[in-house]
Amino acid sequence: MASPTPLPLDPIAEAKRQWIAHGWADSADAMAAFSSVMRAHQLMYSRVDAVLKPLGLSYARLELLRLLSFTRGGALPMASASARLQVHPTSVTSVVDRLEKDGMVRREAHPTDGRATLVVLSDLGRVLVEKATTVLNEEVFASPGIPAEELRTMTSILARFRRDCGDFTDPAPTPDPL
Repeated sequence: MASPTPLPLDPIAEAKRQWIAHGWADSADAMAAFSSVMRAHQLMYSRVDAVLKPLGLSYARLELLRLLSFTRGGALPMASASARLQVHPTSVTSVVDRLEKDGMVRREAHPTDGRATLVVLSDLGRVLVEKATTVLNEEVFASPGIPAEELRTMTSILARFRRDCGDFTDPAPTPDPL
């Protein structure tokens, strides 16, 4: 969360100065970048949380509802949801438990795989995810506090970093039509 009053100096810049003063100049830029990303995450998350909390949602719950709403039938196997959200299956189970208790989703047996369980978006869940997305777009994403071109650059840099860390692979190029 943001400080109630802005600090008189940037603590990450001060940490970088200290890193250099203590002989770690070769690592100072990376330490400052990592610390900046982690702090930015806290600030961004607090903005999102402030918008979603009154709707009874966390970002994790919204992500699952939104993922389900993007599917043709509003349903996905639990294992697929876990893979697409890049979280442990236990985390998906926990989110589904809470959403199911609130009537936003339901579990169903997979029609062709007896070992799999589908998580299915309910009508109530569909209404809530649309409302939450509208509010989030209006109150956070429309004015993120970073110019659009810089957002695109930041996203590109972070995507390259994520890919290089093994987070995903680039899809094979589509062949040109004959």
